[in-house]
Amino acid sequence: SSINDDSQIALYDILGSQAHALMLYENQIITKNDAKKILSALESLKNEKFEAFSGAEDIHELIETLVIKKAGMISGGKMHTARSRNDQVALDIRMKIRDDINIICNCLLDAIEALVSLAKNHQKTIMPLYTHLQQAQVGLFSHYLLAQADVLFRDFDRLYTTFNHVNQSPLGAGPVGGTSIPIDRHSTAKMLGFDGVIENSLDATSTRDFVAEYVAMIAILMTNLSRISEDFVIWSTTEFSFIELADEFTSPSSVMPQKKNPDILELTRGKTSEVIGNLTAILSTIKGLASGYGRDLQQIKSSIWSTSKISISALVILKSILLTLNINEKKMKKAAESSYLIALDIAEKLVQNEIPFRTAHKISGALVQIAHHSNKSLNKLSMKEISKIAQETKINPDLIMKIIQSTTIISSLKERKSFGSSGYDEQKRMIEDRMKKINNYRISVTKRDNDISNTLDNLSNKIIELIK
Repeated sequence: SSINDDSQIALYDILGSQAHALMLYENQIITKNDAKKILSALESLKNEKFEAFSGAEDIHELIETLVIKKAGMISGGKMHTARSRNDQVALDIRMKIRDDINIICNCLLDAIEALVSLAKNHQKTIMPLYTHLQQAQVGLFSHYLLAQADVLFRDFDRLYTTFNHVNQSPLGAGPVGGTSIPIDRHSTAKMLGFDGVIENSLDATSTRDFVAEYVAMIAILMTNLSRISEDFVIWSTTEFSFIELADEFTSPSSVMPQKKNPDILELTRGKTSEVIGNLTAILSTIKGLASGYGRDLQQIKSSIWSTSKISISALVILKSILLTLNINEKKMKKAAESSYLIALDIAEKLVQNEIPFRTAHKISGALVQIAHHSNKSLNKLSMKEISKIAQETKINPDLIMKIIQSTTIISSLKERKSFGSSGYDEQKRMIEDRMKKINNYRISVTKRDNDISNTLDNLSNKIIELIK
């Protein structure tokens, strides 16, 4: 029995059954009296706690049994006319996933907005940017946050597009080959807020590629959240101390009272593995099935519900962490100043003086090597130290001295002008652009959500009117 897993789709099964019964009545396949009894019985089941029942193979059988018990066999026994549990379960899963996509899209926009809002407050917060976990260039904390926002925007786009593949109705496809009864599949699709129907009945009942697509998109999303979590775990260590998590998102050690463990972030990484496992389980199940419904498909439902719950929780938690995050601006800036992050800026200024980049790179690298061995900053190098490098590369030492004296991490960020760079000017432009993007996306998701809600409200009103 799949009753325990099916509790997640009980309401969708009732709504689908109501639309189907209404369609049967409107097409004169069942009488008004039969429709009223079926619809009344289904309406009364909306508040039932189905997990309390046992003995049924699945939620579809259980609901039909209860409808027959309430409406009688003569009327209730007609509810299943011209459909199968195969198209029912496909319908229920699609309705569940489309709702989850809308919830996750809203949660994504909340998390993105938290990132962009934090970036707006840290357009001047200097920090090192890393490659290979080694300090690479000087940057701004806002630039890091906007990078993560852009990643999550792509997650949003993927899920928003996946919705279109999910929001197609399989209802009325029957077990696999359709029905001889003159039903109207487009009518039920419209009543339930679908954009269209899965035309081919074999495709409608046996295919679960839309499930794999949905879980795959969530697996990518969770992988991105896991990377953010890893950054924050590293940056919250004593060695870095770039950030401090609010107490509610950490826990102490059972024996070491000084510890402040980033457990929530670690759990996000762990939950990512679970979602990847869910995707693997789903793909492993469907890759070995012949065309047509197989009972194996029953096993993938729990993987879907788990994936939705994990991703929604992770996004809500990320937003909360961002809104309560303490940023150690002094520590970030000190880390940027203690390294040689302006080395590339020096090379680029030499390039602007008509020196080939590879020569400029060599000069800058040699300057860093001398400064490192002398345990001093680049702008503290003497003319004698610079002259040695200038002689080897045949470059005017005065030019080199002038450049290293005028180059700082602040000048680096002021002069960084390339589109999308971590320069000061680009931060302001990108933040304004992302806020507009968030607002536009919210309008789209709200409209999509409202369209479904309004359609289901119309269905409810038609049913209430009929069963008066």
